[in-house]
Amino acid sequence: MSRGEADLVAAIRRELAAVFPDRPCCRRVELDALADAGGRREEIAIARTIHRLSASLDAEVSPRGGLGAATPATRAAATAERLSAERAPRHCRIAYLRGRILARGSLSIASGSVHLEVVVASAEGEPLRRMAEDLGLGGSYRLRRGRSVVVWKGRGATLHLLRSIGGGPALMELEARGIAREVRGQLNRTVNAETANVLRSVRAGVRQAAAARRLIDAGLLDPGSVAARIARARIAAPDASLAALADELGITRSALQRGLASIERASLRLETGEALP
Repeated sequence: MSRGEADLVAAIRRELAAVFPDRPCCRRVELDALADAGGRREEIAIARTIHRLSASLDAEVSPRGGLGAATPATRAAATAERLSAERAPRHCRIAYLRGRILARGSLSIASGSVHLEVVVASAEGEPLRRMAEDLGLGGSYRLRRGRSVVVWKGRGATLHLLRSIGGGPALMELEARGIAREVRGQLNRTVNAETANVLRSVRAGVRQAAAARRLIDAGLLDPGSVAARIARARIAAPDASLAALADELGITRSALQRGLASIERASLRLETGEALP
């Protein structure tokens, strides 16, 4: 990612870290999600979030809920399993998912593509994916080198996920960048298509003008005929559109097209030595 993209990812993470759940139950599950943060516990935003959540509960980040001396990863997996149950509260699921994305998520927005993945212990992957799916937030799941990876691909799916778990203004900037990129892409495609159409039209006009000149030089066109008028008009304006040429001659576009096609066929027969009608 470029520096600007990395700064935007950092801004999105800060916004998510600043979300403070209203309910104590949500704070507890988010603490479980953040406890297994590895080296990211040293990040200022995550450290501040852990401190605020634990202080609000008047408890340190330590094993709870009957898990004894369970490791942070084991606690996270157990909480994910509990929250993946059908009747688990939506608000707790959102809080847990936000914590896991902060602790174990990696967001990439390089080159216009948007990709988010959360790497967790193998036992947690399926419950985490099921939880996100039940929330209507999608995500796919696979194993990679003994770890579970839950993945969101595409701008729409990733933005929906991040917005649902508390993302704010930084997401609007990410969305605006995507819209600008799409507009530029559409504009480029339109310009390229129009340029290709113009080139095809000009090449056809030059070819038709050459054919008309060949027939006139060979004296094969009656000077007073419609075919001769079409030939002279095309020679004079090889780059003119069919519509403009038809309007100038006072004939329909279909009549002009038939006349030009006839001129090209006659020119080809002349070149190949085929007898003309």
